[in-house]
Amino acid sequence: MLKLGGYGIVRFMLPLFATEVHLYFRPLALFTSAIGVIYGGICALRQIDLKRQIAFSSVSHMSFAILGVFTFTEIGIKGAVYLMLSHGLTSSALFYLIGVLSDRYHTRSSMAFGGLLGLMPLFSFFLILASLANVGFPGTSGFLPELFILVSIMSSTSFILFPALLGMLLTTAGTLVTLLRLLFGHSKSLYTKST
Repeated sequence: MLKLGGYGIVRFMLPLFATEVHLYFRPLALFTSAIGVIYGGICALRQIDLKRQIAFSSVSHMSFAILGVFTFTEIGIKGAVYLMLSHGLTSSALFYLIGVLSDRYHTRSSMAFGGLLGLMPLFSFFLILASLANVGFPGTSGFLPELFILVSIMSSTSFILFPALLGMLLTTAGTLVTLLRLLFGHSKSLYTKST
């Protein structure tokens, strides 16, 4: 649903309204999107419910995409569209993987898991791959769109660069902390066999 809103902005808002209207609402849109990037990152960092963590990181990513749209540069709009496509794939993969974990162990709390790398190596491989793509690791589908948006922000609205980078850092930290919590450490009694 978040990607549908971004599509509506790119497909309908930009062609329907005059340039003066875009420029009038641009500061408000940039401010709101910057707040969304930071707030989504903070909320993602604080979550222990795995689905909520993915949802808040999605809010942060889509706010970042809207920052790219409101730079009104070609590279920013392309980066926003590519980020929406990439995030549609990676967030779906993450929701699927967490759904598998939740269906198997009947909990979504990240505190209930640990040491999954030793118990479920194939699952852990796909979780690492999807998580790295979600945070825009180089070589994954999320890297180039985020780079395009950062270049567009630096070229047109450099004052919003610090909030955008802070939000990206918070979202990345939230995803990687959750990944470390799930995959490493001691196996919890929730899924170890009792003798």
